[in-house]
Amino acid sequence: MCDKDHFEEDLKKYSRRDIGALAALGVGAAFMFPRSANAAEVQENDVSIKTPDGECDAYFVSPAVGAHAAVIVWPDIFGLRPAMKQMGKRLAEAGYSVLVVNPFYRTMKSPTAANGANTPIQEVVPLARSLNAKTNETDAKAFVAWLDAQPQVDKNKKMGTIGYCMGGPIVMRTAASVPDRIGAGGSFHGGGLVTKDPESPHLLIPKMKASFLVAVAENDDQRDPDSKKVLKEAFAQAKLPAEIEVYPAGHGWCPPDTRVHNQEQAEKAWARLLALFEKALG
Repeated sequence: MCDKDHFEEDLKKYSRRDIGALAALGVGAAFMFPRSANAAEVQENDVSIKTPDGECDAYFVSPAVGAHAAVIVWPDIFGLRPAMKQMGKRLAEAGYSVLVVNPFYRTMKSPTAANGANTPIQEVVPLARSLNAKTNETDAKAFVAWLDAQPQVDKNKKMGTIGYCMGGPIVMRTAASVPDRIGAGGSFHGGGLVTKDPESPHLLIPKMKASFLVAVAENDDQRDPDSKKVLKEAFAQAKLPAEIEVYPAGHGWCPPDTRVHNQEQAEKAWARLLALFEKALG
């Protein structure tokens, strides 16, 4: 989860220089991604998914034609919002059937952050604290089952799952909860992947069957430089491929609406994700 004690401090260090220019262009301008020449036409819908704990509101987007490998996207602490939908849509344009979920549906429907990624961190921390390892596991199984029931999903291909900030640990729990379906996982500036808690996500690695990309924020690594070594050793012992790299960018650099967004490093992480999916999901 985001460490609110360091959040504002890190914003001052990593806030992008062009935020004023982006604001002048309008909020939507920050969500525009370069469209590749071979981008697939997509179909998109807001959906509701039954879980043991209620109804989860989510965004489902897939290529308009055919069945494809599925991907579950776990948002950061600011939740399901336009920026996350745009990231999901971009992934669908690359050939995947993508589900972007509202992890906080038990508490409230999206949007769960009044001002998106500009919402004061103290307002959304209680939402993150409402989740735990058990809710993550329950949700993961429900979302995998829902995706496997969709005609846009190729059940003969493994699924992928990616997460940002607090979504990083949930990615690892998803891969461990449904190991026979999850073939690839990506954590981007994920918080709390390695802890001293008996439910630490890294302890689940032996239960996984997925290849991983772990993109670590520079400031997260500075505060906990040993975590990447622990992860590398754990993946190696489990004989699972894992690319673990520290990026010269601040926590939260990937989503385009955050104040620390780093376009160059976000595009690098995106390219590495697509390479992983192409290899692991087919």
